[in-house]
Amino acid sequence: AKILADPAASEFQKAKACQRAGELGAAEAIPALGALLADEKLGAYARYGLEPMAAPAAGEVLRAALGKLSGNLQLGVIASLGKRRDTQALAPLLRLMQKADPPLAQAAAAAVGSIGTPEAARALQAALAKSSGQTQIVLADAALVCAERFLADGRRDEALALYS
Repeated sequence: AKILADPAASEFQKAKACQRAGELGAAEAIPALGALLADEKLGAYARYGLEPMAAPAAGEVLRAALGKLSGNLQLGVIASLGKRRDTQALAPLLRLMQKADPPLAQAAAAAVGSIGTPEAARALQAALAKSSGQTQIVLADAALVCAERFLADGRRDEALALYS
């Protein structure tokens, strides 16, 4: 955490510190990792550190960054929320699925599929019914990922319904 907050530390040192924080589950590093999410060079490393952390604060930091970032940094945070299967991020991700910006909407759909809840499945099915083209392909893929989550969780009937 000290290295992440040290302005004299090199990018390499900070990148390695992000990795180690995630490997160790160093909750004390969460604020410093959150501060790096907006950094063009270190944002991906910060997300890498936050993704595996079980501490609720890691999810809170990512959800808070979701509305503050744009472009590739925002897309990265969306992917991280999906990797974490952050059910608390579902509502903002569903709103982002409705955006006219295809990369943003598609990233949100992929994250929703990874979260894999019944609410996520219903939203993906509803969006699929109204979509076409590349968006429909991304939504279908997200629905398949969601169905796989159901199977992994032992929810066979829900998975079969989504597959159909």
